[in-house]
Amino acid sequence: MTVMAARFLKLEDVQEVLNISSQQAYSLVRSGDLPAIQVGGRGIWRVEASELEAYIQRQYDAAKAKATEDA
Repeated sequence: MTVMAARFLKLEDVQEVLNISSQQAYSLVRSGDLPAIQVGGRGIWRVEASELEAYIQRQYDAAKAKATEDA
């Protein structure tokens, strides 16, 4: 049996990975900083796992650029 990794994450999963509040996760999505889609009749937000990884990498890149700039 092959177990497939989840392609899409709930905002609760994003909160856990980034160790942030639900309001912060929602804000990242609403601002467009973290691309997401709305699914279903209630418009529940889902974040593609690859988008979360790309967001994290962008944050590392920004921190590195700032550290280099400040040095």
